[in-house]
Amino acid sequence: MTLTMNEIYKVIKSEGGKTPADKVKEIANEYPDKIAMRYKELGIWNETTYRDFWLKSKYVSMGLKFFGVNKGEAAAIHSENRPEWFFADIGIQAIGIVSVGLYPSNPAPEVEYLLSHSESKILFAEDQEQVDKALEVIESLPKLEKIVYFEKRGLYSYDHPKLMSFDEFLDIGKSEYESHPEFVDEQVVKLEDDDVAMMIYTSGTTGPPKGSMITHGNMRWVATQIPHFPVADRLNEKDPQFLSYLPLCHVFGRLIDELIGIHVMATINFAESIDTVQSDLAEIQPTVFPAVPRILEKMHSGAMVRMKDASLLKRTLFKFSMVLGSYAVERKLKNGFDDIYAKFLLSIGYVLSFRTLRKKLGLINAQSAVSGAAPIAPEVLKFFMTLGVPLFEAYGMTENCAYATSNSSEKIKLGTVGVPNEGIELRLAEDGEILVRSGGVFKGYFKDEEATNSTIDADGWLHTGDVGVYDGEFIKIIDRKKDIIITSGGKNVSPSEIENNIKVSPFIKEAIVIGDKRKFLSALIGIEFDTVSNWALRKNIPHTTYRDLSEKEEVKDLVWKEISKANSKTSSLEIRKFRMIPKELDHEEGELTATQKVKRNVLLEQFNELIEEMYS
Repeated sequence: MTLTMNEIYKVIKSEGGKTPADKVKEIANEYPDKIAMRYKELGIWNETTYRDFWLKSKYVSMGLKFFGVNKGEAAAIHSENRPEWFFADIGIQAIGIVSVGLYPSNPAPEVEYLLSHSESKILFAEDQEQVDKALEVIESLPKLEKIVYFEKRGLYSYDHPKLMSFDEFLDIGKSEYESHPEFVDEQVVKLEDDDVAMMIYTSGTTGPPKGSMITHGNMRWVATQIPHFPVADRLNEKDPQFLSYLPLCHVFGRLIDELIGIHVMATINFAESIDTVQSDLAEIQPTVFPAVPRILEKMHSGAMVRMKDASLLKRTLFKFSMVLGSYAVERKLKNGFDDIYAKFLLSIGYVLSFRTLRKKLGLINAQSAVSGAAPIAPEVLKFFMTLGVPLFEAYGMTENCAYATSNSSEKIKLGTVGVPNEGIELRLAEDGEILVRSGGVFKGYFKDEEATNSTIDADGWLHTGDVGVYDGEFIKIIDRKKDIIITSGGKNVSPSEIENNIKVSPFIKEAIVIGDKRKFLSALIGIEFDTVSNWALRKNIPHTTYRDLSEKEEVKDLVWKEISKANSKTSSLEIRKFRMIPKELDHEEGELTATQKVKRNVLLEQFNELIEEMYS
């Protein structure tokens, strides 16, 4: 027997939310055979019950205890999303150890910084690639006592005293557990609200990443709000299916997969790899679809390109369905999501064209979808709504557990991040900075009291660093406070608004607006290589590399047309000139953060000649 969603929410409302470890323990005791996870191995789906989930997590806890990792000390995980990530994370948190997540793309120097700064004593590493990064900097990490690897492939010949397989680690934990079977259960209930559960490192766009300390109290408080989450309150089936692909070391992935997913007793399906997300989506057809703008933009551009290559009949049906869908969305935005005529129009579009497209996108069963972590263009949101996917933009950050404001079917305004969520106090400072106060506000930055004091004031208000304005009762994000451009004429410009308008184009992947202390605005543009390459082939334009393609005059003309479209939609100054970025931006070369955000200052320095050329 499994609880209905209404019954689950009733329990949360009456008893409050729990920490992830405490909730896994509860489900394992009450519904031991409920499927917690599904993962693919050699093309075959394997399942893990909540009983096994909790048992393996306890083995991890006991293994950590055996190696002398104490409450308040840190253990790190460096891996793609996979069941072992959950076993390790829940096992770490269950006995009061601090969990530290690393991005799989973090290069060795960043691994050294994060492990050293967090003072991690144990590292759970996915495979040979991540083990090699740790071993490269091991001499600089005297506090790191063990590297526990999940996958043995390629590591059989490695001989290092600090190396150990996950199976060996679990065997030790199992032996310790059999000697002290009640230890972990006892520790879970002893966790205090002020105890740190995890450290999530900021993206580091302007300097070294800072370790944000998220407490068990933060987790309990945010979990208590789950029945009010727009991404959760639309769920209406017993066994929701989640696809875990957002990095679990990021607050957004942790919120959706670990906190919400476990509380609603979802089955977490793991993408086979980061490269197979689209095919895994199509196979699993998840109930909930959380996404960052970059993913949604890519899906949007891919769908539009596919339709250009479709047969005349399919293109005609798609165009007609888009007209119906667009009108339906306008009615929904004006009259509410229960508008009967809008539903009727969407049902026609669904039958004629959208059912097939949604199935290919993996969104045929999507009851709820949310965009977060960065601004998104309203046109992209509207595209998915036109397909009948209930996609809403939300706003949050690591420092408030990604829970601040959101749009919903009851209250929505495109171009805004919605209204304050349940339990959130929000106000604007005199300079427009968004201030938030709630039980989800983090404890502070690890070993950085100065940054903590400048971020959380004496009254408990979190200074987000984002500038916003009220649009009626809705909040509209203008930009990061530090990124706002002031032209030589004194005009304040939000670069992100213009950049998002430009990136609506399926041909443009990156747009960096320039203009601080300049007479006019310009932009550095990075193309979406696959889409532009497809376009060039259909135009019989020969090309080889990314640089070669981006330097074609025909491509520059294409990009200027797309910029001109964006200029017609912007509420501020227009882009007068642009230059093509001659390479694809890369995290390992320091141009992007681990979350794929552009390091603006790095690019301004790296491509300074191109910039000055536009103003000479």
